[in-house]
Amino acid sequence: MGVPPSCFPTTNKAFGWFEHSAFCEHLKLHLGMPTERRYRLALQGTDLPETHEEGARMSVTKSAETQPALKRERQLKMYRRALKVLPGGTDSNFRAWGEHTVYVDRGKGGRVWDLDGNEFVDLRLGYGPVILGHADDRVDEAVHEAVRKGVSFSLTSEQEVRTGELIQELTGWVEMARMTVSGTEATMHAIRIARAYTGRDKIIKFEGQYHGMHDYALISVLPYDVSELGDRDNPVRLAWGRGIPEAVAETVIPAPYNDLDLLRRIFEREGDNIAAVLIEPVLGNAQGIMPQPHFLPGVRELTREFGAVLIFDEVKTGFRFARGGAAEYFGIKPDLATYAKAMGNGYPAAAFGGTREVMSVLPENVSHGGTYAGNRVAAAAAVATLSILKDTDALETIGRTGEAMQRAIGEILNRRGIAHVFTGHPSMFGIMFAEELPTDYRGWAATDHELYDAVALGMHPRGAMPEPDSREPWFVCEAHSSSDVEQAVEAFESSLNAALELRARA
Repeated sequence: MGVPPSCFPTTNKAFGWFEHSAFCEHLKLHLGMPTERRYRLALQGTDLPETHEEGARMSVTKSAETQPALKRERQLKMYRRALKVLPGGTDSNFRAWGEHTVYVDRGKGGRVWDLDGNEFVDLRLGYGPVILGHADDRVDEAVHEAVRKGVSFSLTSEQEVRTGELIQELTGWVEMARMTVSGTEATMHAIRIARAYTGRDKIIKFEGQYHGMHDYALISVLPYDVSELGDRDNPVRLAWGRGIPEAVAETVIPAPYNDLDLLRRIFEREGDNIAAVLIEPVLGNAQGIMPQPHFLPGVRELTREFGAVLIFDEVKTGFRFARGGAAEYFGIKPDLATYAKAMGNGYPAAAFGGTREVMSVLPENVSHGGTYAGNRVAAAAAVATLSILKDTDALETIGRTGEAMQRAIGEILNRRGIAHVFTGHPSMFGIMFAEELPTDYRGWAATDHELYDAVALGMHPRGAMPEPDSREPWFVCEAHSSSDVEQAVEAFESSLNAALELRARA
């Protein structure tokens, strides 16, 4: 399957909040009302309808609880100004929330402030890069010192070499690495290397996994309606948006996560053409659903059996789950891995690396380059951040903070008798309202994500900001304090109470 129907959400994250997009009819029906009104109701703690009819019946009812209102005057002005030059008023579809688009002023530690001065405990952390905290003095000072010597030379600096050495030291298995600018570029280059090394074309990826914004990654990513993925035993190649050639989509084989039997059948059917398995070790865009105990070892064995390259996409998990990332945490050594996000504490640093044998296709046989690859800003930030993660107990601190947050939230939910499961790792975890832990992206659809989304949205005016989408995990940084945890938990409980009360009324 190549290009999807002409009517699709511009982005599925955050309900595709891009008010100028044409939404699919099934998504309109599911949301039951324009997304901007849905956002507004959720901020007020109002339950969300399932159909157009229910949406028409529901009035805008404020929560019985008193809650502060978010100031929006300056941000509304900025939104209208931004619309004149930026499609949707932002530089990313994921941030386009219509008139509720957030325009940030600053961040420090575990908190952010928007242009109107609203203050939040930040549980998004830029989708995970901010591992130490916003405006970390140690990292910023290293960058400031470096940039005084110049930024971009298209020549190699000592910081780039040290970054490669630190990746070696922290992972214990990466023998060669190269820097790039983003996770998107890292996975794009890793795929090219795998194809060059094997002489094959096809890539297996797993449903619900996001590997960046290049064409080969945008297959079977994040549909809100999981029926669009097709039959579980024979998934369709669902392109995420227009502009992806069908010929590109045909080189990608989607598969459900945690299904080793189906993965074997795919290899037995097409193994001679499969260059690589590209996998996030956890389902990072389904609240961090973890692999079953047998799954990653089984994937590793299948790739060895059929001569394919195993690529770990550690853009989210790298240097977060453990110093050596998910490869260390799960005890699996892939052939290639991609890194970004946490390796620069928010600066645009990324890398791909692997065994010396697989990486040996560079530089003679595979194209790789980039004007900004290894630029001084990114390299200085990476050296500072990775050194801190290597030499301090930052990750242990983050883990304890995440565990404390989970315990407090679990106590709230247990008191109310609400079925729930925690997913992911304490540094990057999700909360799902379900009796059983889902094992794949399709399983996410069976959770009460309507309740979760209402709670997450309702937390914003209460002073904590998770991503308002039940597929995105909460991120924790070293700078999150006990008071940050307390405020986030209080915001969760207050928002939960409002959402449940109004659901009961409905």
